[in-house]
This record gives sequence, structure tokens and C-alpha cells, in this order.
Amino acid sequence: MTEFASDSVLVLVHVLSAGRLAKSAAGLIGAASQVGTPVALVVTPPGEGHAAAGAAGALGASIVLVAETDRLASALTGPTVDALVKAVETVRPDAILVSNSVEGRDVVGRFAARSRAAVLADVVGVSRDDEGIVAQHSVYGGAYNIRSAATWGAPLITVRQGAIEARVEAVDSPTIHTIVASSATTPSASILSFEEAVEESSRPELRGAERVVSGGRGLGSLEQFILVEQLADALGAAVGASRAAVDAGYVPQTAQVGQTGVSVSPRLYVALGISGAIQHRAGMQTAKTIVAINKDGDAPIFDIADFGVVGDVFTVVPQLIAEIEAKRA
Repeated sequence: MTEFASDSVLVLVHVLSAGRLAKSAAGLIGAASQVGTPVALVVTPPGEGHAAAGAAGALGASIVLVAETDRLASALTGPTVDALVKAVETVRPDAILVSNSVEGRDVVGRFAARSRAAVLADVVGVSRDDEGIVAQHSVYGGAYNIRSAATWGAPLITVRQGAIEARVEAVDSPTIHTIVASSATTPSASILSFEEAVEESSRPELRGAERVVSGGRGLGSLEQFILVEQLADALGAAVGASRAAVDAGYVPQTAQVGQTGVSVSPRLYVALGISGAIQHRAGMQTAKTIVAINKDGDAPIFDIADFGVVGDVFTVVPQLIAEIEAKRA
């Protein structure tokens, strides 16, 4: 029987296919290492557990719990919640970290309903004090930073992808502990069929990207929004947009950054022609470095920018691209 440290923090790692882990896995394990001893949980179809455990070890998890179930293909998140219940009973962790993704939030909601555990949602940082784990949140469009903690029990914490940069050294041979989860008797929806949609792009995915270039209504038209794409390609960045740019038809809704779009926490966020309404700031305020280019010197985006350029994007950005390309030449 594996002995678990008294400061163990359980990390639910989402497995995509053939043992491949979601991009959020590294940040979750790194976050757990800041406040305790990470213990990863991977839930996979039969035969894929060891590959996923090895991938978790490569991200720094020295102990990995493996739950293999053939119900994953036919049920929603029910089997994952079953495995999480068993893992919590086994490890008795101080906290459970989960990605703040659609699937992660669904798992957390189901688990909390079963266990009555406290939920700390959309967290951008974690720490520990004398009483336990403390979560940091960026709220009201980034206007306030607050802390929260559970008054009893191990909290369920959903972590915003990209918000925590901590990383752990790889573990060549993690200790693997197999768990067998009992199926819940509560009826659950089933998946009759699904088709995976694969989109190929030379740019990184917006959620979780280290660099993001976003454009707003100030670009003026669909044709001129290409300037955002050109700068993104020069920087190796993902392309984002404000809601105004999406509503104007410059880009699809999947590129929207903000309260009703994608929340990002990249190392570099470049805002072109974006005024910086509170709804937009809610989705990018936690970026490590923010650069804003806007011809309106009173635009709210400059209140949170680390570097600001007051000028016409159609004059400034081509010069910026030329400088970047010259540095690479």
C-alpha cells in the first residue's frame, strides 16, 4: 500500500487520448507542488493507464493513481467522479485541484453534490497558511484580488489555465497506485455517439497559449484585422479578440477573450485597438506582461498595461513586425 504524505494535494489530470494529457496538467501539478505533495489521478480506458501515468511523471508527479474504466466511452463525467471519490478516500488530501475547463467544472459540481465539499472556482494562485490551503481569485474584471478558503474539509479548487507558472522536475519512474472505483447508483446521461473535430493550425491554441495578440474594433474591418494575425505569426502567438471585434464579424466567437469568452493568462498579451472594457479585462488581466497599442490615450486598457503605445495601430504595428523580423534575420 502506497503511503501518502500528510500534505498531499490531489490533482485530477484530464487524459485526452492514448495517454496524452491535457495542456493544463503541467500547471496543475506545479500549483499542487507549491502547497504540498502532488498526487496525480488519471482516469483512462483499459490499457492506457500506464502511458498516462508516465506522462504525469514527466510533469513532476512522483505518485500517480490510475483508474481504468470501460465506461468512459459511454458515460459523461460520471466515471471520472466515481474515480475521484475513491481517490479522495484513498489519499485524504488537503485539497483537490482540477482544471477550470468545461469538463473540470462538471466533475467538480458532481463531486461537490455527492460530498458537500467546498468549491473554490476559477483560481489564479494557491498558497498555504496555518489553517490550510488558500486560493487567490481575480474578480470583477480584475478590479479586485481576493482570497478564499474552506472552513472545513478538503476544498475543490478549479485553476484557470495558464495562471500558475510553477513547474516540477520530471520523475522518471513515478509510483503507480491502481484504484478501482465503484459505479454510482445514481442514473446518469449516456453518450450514444460522438465525432471528434480536429482543426489544424500553425498558431497555438488560444486557451493556455504563452503569447496572445488580440484585436478590437479599432482595427476597423475584417480585411484590416489581418494585422493582428501578422503580429501573432511574428511572435508565435495565438490570436484573440474583443467582443466588439467578434460582434463586428472580424473573427469567430471562439477567439473572444473576456468575461463571456475565453480567459487567458499568457506571459505576453498584446492588445491592438482594444479600449479595455471591464468585460474584456476580466479574461486577460492576469497576463504576466500586457502591451497595449491604441490611438486613444485615455483608453481604460492603459490602466492595466505594463507597456503602452499611444498611436495608430496601422502605423505602429507594421514597424513592430519589421523590428521583430529584423532581430531574427
